[in-house]
Amino acid sequence: VQLQASGGGLVQAGGSMRVSCVASGRTLSSYAVGWFRQAPGKEREFVASISWNEYIIYYADSVKGRFTISRDNAKNTVYLQMNSLKPEDTAVYYCAATTSGNSRPFRPEYWGQGTLVTVSS
Repeated sequence: VQLQASGGGLVQAGGSMRVSCVASGRTLSSYAVGWFRQAPGKEREFVASISWNEYIIYYADSVKGRFTISRDNAKNTVYLQMNSLKPEDTAVYYCAATTSGNSRPFRPEYWGQGTLVTVSS
């Protein structure tokens, strides 16, 4: 499966943005999908993940209550709605997929290209 993240850009602190992850090559309904991010000078970190049927969802503590992960299997797409954005949310956001189920830690098998989200103060 190939993954492509999109929807990043520049937003002011307190604002909202939605990033999308579109799959091609295979149906996304076979995969659990996760979002990760990497800020400048920092390691990549887990943000959120969702099982194939949306029954199991996990969030990092840093985004809980502000970010919402969802999916539309008919559109082969997973979304990350980000509200109340903070400058520390600035990062390249990557989506990843796995056939191993939505577990903690999430174990990606496939990675997409990232999309840059910049939150200005």
